[in-house]
Amino acid sequence: MTTENWISPETAWQRLKGHCSPLEAEEVDRRTALNRVLGAPLEATVDVPPMDVSAMDGFAVSGELAAGDYLPISGVIPAGASPDCELEAETTMRIMTGAPVPLGADRVVPVEQTSSTEDEVLFRSGTEPGAHIRRRAEIQARGDLLLSAGTLLTAGGLSLLATHGIARVPVHRRPRVAFLATGNEVVPPDQEPQPGQLRDSHTDFLLAAGLSMGIEIEPLGIAGDLKEELREKIGVGLESDVLLIGGGVSKGDYDFVEDVLAELGCEVLFDAIAVQPGKPLVAARHPGGLVFGLPGNPASVMAGFFLFVRPTLRRLMGLQGGFWHGALLGELTAPLPAAKGRDRFLTAEVEFKDGRLLVAPMSPKGSHDLGAFARGTGLVRVRANSPEAQPGQACEFLPLADWPSPVR
Repeated sequence: MTTENWISPETAWQRLKGHCSPLEAEEVDRRTALNRVLGAPLEATVDVPPMDVSAMDGFAVSGELAAGDYLPISGVIPAGASPDCELEAETTMRIMTGAPVPLGADRVVPVEQTSSTEDEVLFRSGTEPGAHIRRRAEIQARGDLLLSAGTLLTAGGLSLLATHGIARVPVHRRPRVAFLATGNEVVPPDQEPQPGQLRDSHTDFLLAAGLSMGIEIEPLGIAGDLKEELREKIGVGLESDVLLIGGGVSKGDYDFVEDVLAELGCEVLFDAIAVQPGKPLVAARHPGGLVFGLPGNPASVMAGFFLFVRPTLRRLMGLQGGFWHGALLGELTAPLPAAKGRDRFLTAEVEFKDGRLLVAPMSPKGSHDLGAFARGTGLVRVRANSPEAQPGQACEFLPLADWPSPVR
């Protein structure tokens, strides 16, 4: 395949993104909705706060006060008290944070500005009308927009929904994803490989990568390099929203995946990207979803997943972003080799130290060097035809995991 057939990763994403709109919404229990994306807007069901409440522990009073004034204490209002209590004239009531402001009171004096006994209180300063009172519905009124469609539900978001008594939540459903490994030489991880064979590492990587997104990927096993077997297993995989296939996508004598996809009615969107690793990556569409044919070597599978599969799955789940979404700028701590002709992606160890993101590119010993991906927490991009970069210079990297910071 000549370089004339290669497309840039940005062009590849442009061809992809029109085919990965958010999936339809489903209702789930609020407590299972963490990291899901709202499929419809939600409205506030109550006023917040539901009544005028005190913002401080202190004393509820009516009218102006001057430093040195005394008032008798006529009662105590704890949080959760009935909102219909009334302040007697020429008195004050001890009030707790979140308690309803008594009828007749127009301000709260913080306890720190007073000295009190059990029966009376000395005010050391006055305060303005309305001071330290949270007014009914000042945060939200019933019927206000609570969360908009497309919101990622975090722990804080679920807490907000609980405040409003929302038990069932409309969220975009997660995509159904399947993975098929291919190759006569590939055997399951628990099998002792014979000469010329190798253990399947792709399935475990993709299952774990899917779980990190809340997606359970269905393993379809291993298909040999026979068209009939590939056709049968790929046909099963096409029942998923997204089918991932490992291997069989280059131009060798036993690489039949692209031919089988065409026979099954799939339209190939692209089959060569100007990146290293991962150039012979195939993306195709069909009426029921998408197919990714990932090159057979481990580095290409991992790079292809992080660069193209993950952003596709995110969009299907209702999240925004695309190729290279979420990339950050870091500071190199080691040289970054030049790239010729196509973008190059290297794993890196990333450390946050003294307010700086320090990026140490790793030099894999080949496309089968899984150790580099096992230790790497970032993916560094070297743009095509860029010169070598030196320590101290800026670099682009995509976080792959939480990176460690030094223990203090």
